[in-house]
Amino acid sequence: MPSNPGSNPGSNSGSIRLQVTRYRPESDSEPRFQEYDVPLRKEWTVLDGLNHVKNEVDTTLSFRWSCRMGICGSCGMNVNGDPKLTCAAFLDDYAPGPIRVEPLANFPVVRDLVVDINDFMEKLPRVKPWIIRDDDALLDGDGEIDGEYLQTPEELDAYKQFSMCINCMLCYAACPVYGLDPEFMGPAAIALAERYDLDSRDHGARERLDVLIEHEGVWGCTFVGECTRVCPNHVDPAGAIQRYKVKAAKENVMAFLLPRGAR
Repeated sequence: MPSNPGSNPGSNSGSIRLQVTRYRPESDSEPRFQEYDVPLRKEWTVLDGLNHVKNEVDTTLSFRWSCRMGICGSCGMNVNGDPKLTCAAFLDDYAPGPIRVEPLANFPVVRDLVVDINDFMEKLPRVKPWIIRDDDALLDGDGEIDGEYLQTPEELDAYKQFSMCINCMLCYAACPVYGLDPEFMGPAAIALAERYDLDSRDHGARERLDVLIEHEGVWGCTFVGECTRVCPNHVDPAGAIQRYKVKAAKENVMAFLLPRGAR
């Protein structure tokens, strides 16, 4: 007698089992796992599976998502222990399952798969991830912007890789240093600082270096490299941190040889 599709999702190609973290801090003493069977369709991602649960099985499940295209960065979760964008993690790649879906590590859990990223949002402005100018070259006589700062394709290429960060927080979830020391500025913030340092229109490198030269800046990093491994856009935050360490080391040497006022 044929088995009932979905009755044994571990061995039946028609479905796969999701083991999903459930947690309400206001009522639960600790997280627990709840299992759901979802259709195993070749084109479905883990996010599609979660949406199936939310829409068809259990409307109380909480998680974040928006674009479903790997652009917004909001659907990051731990999938079988690895930080992933769930819109880019296909169910078929984890067959026959089960698939364990958990909130990103190293962040407080708001509810179920939703984490609180306020720590990152508070740290990000400290590295001033915007173009800083120390001149008024484009101001007309009335103080209005008149013109634009042009760049060559080569100047764009210098920072383009580091501009691809989508603030998905996968690198923070994978970073053992951030897990042990929440004061660490973290991979994404430092990569975005490097993005603006390399921008030919920017004059703010000194201001960012003053922040990142401290222990909670680049020196906390032990260069494990997990941040780069899990980055969905190949930003290479580990590389950005090492580049910053070189700049910081040069600054320390210069500070020893020459007082800042003499440079």
